Amino acid sequence: MLPVPLFFSPANAESWSYSPNAGDLFVAARSWASRHRISPSAADSVHTLLLLVDLQKDFCLPQGSLYVGGRSGRGAVEDNQRLCSFVYRNLADISETLSTLDSHLPHQIFFPSFWLDEAGEPVPAHTIVSVRDVREGKFRPREELAAWLAGGDEGWLRRQAQAYCDELEARGRYSLYLWPPHCLVGSAGHGFAGVVEEARLFHAYARGAEAGLVFKGLSPLTEHYSVLGPEILLAHDGSALAEAEGGVLDRLLAADRLVVAGQASSHCVKSTLEDLLAAIEERGSALARRVYLLEDCMSAVVVPSPTAGAEPLADFSEQAEGVLDRCRQAGMHVVASTDPMDAWPQ
Repeated sequence: MLPVPLFFSPANAESWSYSPNAGDLFVAARSWASRHRISPSAADSVHTLLLLVDLQKDFCLPQGSLYVGGRSGRGAVEDNQRLCSFVYRNLADISETLSTLDSHLPHQIFFPSFWLDEAGEPVPAHTIVSVRDVREGKFRPREELAAWLAGGDEGWLRRQAQAYCDELEARGRYSLYLWPPHCLVGSAGHGFAGVVEEARLFHAYARGAEAGLVFKGLSPLTEHYSVLGPEILLAHDGSALAEAEGGVLDRLLAADRLVVAGQASSHCVKSTLEDLLAAIEERGSALARRVYLLEDCMSAVVVPSPTAGAEPLADFSEQAEGVLDRCRQAGMHVVASTDPMDAWPQ
């Protein structure tokens, strides 16, 4: 494995303001590639794709609106320290990166700004909205949103909100959960954590490699946890809520090795892996053996209580552990970032 470049400081994984200088990184990466005789990624005999899921400031830093601290409270910070070290040490064996960006607008069906309670007051974040709540009028979508979401038809919007919650529960996935506003397009929290941006740029410059991006989550009326597509594509009347991701699945499964890291293991990583498992079942179970999950580079959402010493408001750790178990059983490899890649199961 390669050494870690001297410019990398693990402490920067905790800094909201840290931002790398792309010009300096380009110069350093070219020199690094020459010194260590790192060839362009196009020459790789084994094509390794590193999928980085939603490594954005709002998720990865304690100042973020939806920080993924895990049970330790240090989750995403320490995950990114390990992940960046992994990228630098295995630079010559990672062919390309593909990064997703959770991307939202001010009003989304999973934000408090979308809903009102019986008294006409906003519904707080971390509220679970069941189909029964909507059917009985405990919660309802804000009427004024219908002007641009439903052509002014408030009844259509109410029916759609109920139908959406109904379909989520009918699929047995979960009830609608209201998150604090996060990853708003154009906000500081939407951008990559600085150390992650540094590592992906350095890799791209050193290896002449693509550093692809996938934006997800811009449809106001559906959630979009998975890299591979929104939760629900069609409205109750058959009209389109969002479009499925085109070509991303083929790109992931075309790799000789697909390595997955990111946030959160209980939500966007989990949904991505579930969709990937379903696709592999259709295309051929042997494809699962190409997938490697960096268990120490992802954490679960744990919402701390505002009262010191009290139980968390929500803890999704079991959901994260459950999907990793299912991935193991299907033949995917759950590995540690500190293990040499040439020692991974082949």
